[in-house]
Amino acid sequence: MADEREIGDHDTSVENVTEDSNHDPHFEPIVSLPEQEVKTLEEDEEELFRMRAKLFRYASENDPPEWKERGTGDVKLLKHKERGTIRLLMRRDKTLKICANHYLTPSMELRPNVGSDRAWVWSAPADFADEEPKPELLAIRFLNKENAQKFKVKFEECKEKMKLKGDSESANKVAEKLEELSVKEDKKESTKEEESKKKEVTSEKTEEN
Repeated sequence: MADEREIGDHDTSVENVTEDSNHDPHFEPIVSLPEQEVKTLEEDEEELFRMRAKLFRYASENDPPEWKERGTGDVKLLKHKERGTIRLLMRRDKTLKICANHYLTPSMELRPNVGSDRAWVWSAPADFADEEPKPELLAIRFLNKENAQKFKVKFEECKEKMKLKGDSESANKVAEKLEELSVKEDKKESTKEEESKKKEVTSEKTEEN
């Protein structure tokens, strides 16, 4: 099974680049450009969780299939302030290129990776990391067991919120349907009463003639 394959032992730490602290060159810009605000689409979201980790995807298209590293960076759980939806977003260090971007659903299940207590595996039915949505089998590994557990706790908490949101929306839809039926029934009764009154008036006119 794909989810039983163990992720290779990659070091999650970033190598320190040593530089000469005494060398500090300064160059005046030839052209001054105005600063531009760059929107990340996270402005309308509340950050529920953030932690550094390394992400992998299961490349089933390869022969043989294998785990491929997608990048290292901060994994976030973001809640939309208006819609209430929660998504998992992860960008690579430095380039900020998206390597995971999908909504959380109640059916998602975090499974421990074989042979590791700091990694999780889960399936995303529609991941938008490559802009086009496609199903992905993802794995994420944290620096230690404690960080992995913190992620799982928050992940499960967000799943429960989505379940409650779904139950609430379903209940609201049922209430709307019942209200529509009630309105239709009231209209039917009103129509029947009007028809009955018309018949009574017609009958009275006939008797007078």
